[in-house]
Amino acid sequence: MASEGRRERERAIRERLIIAAARELAESQGWEAVTTRRLAERVEYSQPVLYSHFKSKDAIMAAVALEGFADLASALEQAYRGAAPGADHKASEGLTAVAKAYLDFAAHRPALYDTMFSQHIDLPFAAEHTPEPLKAGFNALAAALAPFAAADDLGLLTETLWAALHGLITLTRGNRLPPELQDRRLAILLTRLTK
Repeated sequence: MASEGRRERERAIRERLIIAAARELAESQGWEAVTTRRLAERVEYSQPVLYSHFKSKDAIMAAVALEGFADLASALEQAYRGAAPGADHKASEGLTAVAKAYLDFAAHRPALYDTMFSQHIDLPFAAEHTPEPLKAGFNALAAALAPFAAADDLGLLTETLWAALHGLITLTRGNRLPPELQDRRLAILLTRLTK
C-alpha cells in the first residue's frame, strides 16, 4: 500500500512538471515550439513517459488551460475581495477591479490566455460537466455583475461581459485598437453595464 501511494505521488509530481514545462515553453516560444520531444528533454523523461500521462499535445494543452482557468478564477476573486463592496466601496468598484484583473491576466500571460480561449482544447464550456475551474472564473465575473443584473439574466449578462473583455483583448493584441485607450474603452463598457 505504501509503495502505491508513493507511486501516485511521483506520478502527480511528474504530471505537474510536464504541465509547468509546457506552460513555460509556450509562454516563451509559443505553442508551435511545444513538442513531446522538447518537453521530454526539458523534464528529463522519455516521450513514452509523457504519453503515459497525456495522450497527445492537445491533452497537455487542455491541462495547461485548466490550470490557467484556476489561476484566472483566483485572480478575479482576489480582485473582487480587494475592492469588495461595503461601506467604503461601491459595487461598481468591485466590477471594475474584476474587469481590470481579467485584462491584466490576458496581458501578462498571453500564451496561457490563448490556450484557454483561442486554441482548440477538449474542455466543455457552459455544460453540466464543465470543470470547476472554468465555472469558478465565470462565477467570479457573475458575482461582480450581480448587483447590476436587475431583470436581465445574470448568465447572459456575464457572457456578454466576458465576450466584450475578450474582444478588447483580441482587438488590442491584434493592433486593431490602440492600447493606450484601453482604460477609456473599459470605462465606457462598464458604465453601460451598470446603468
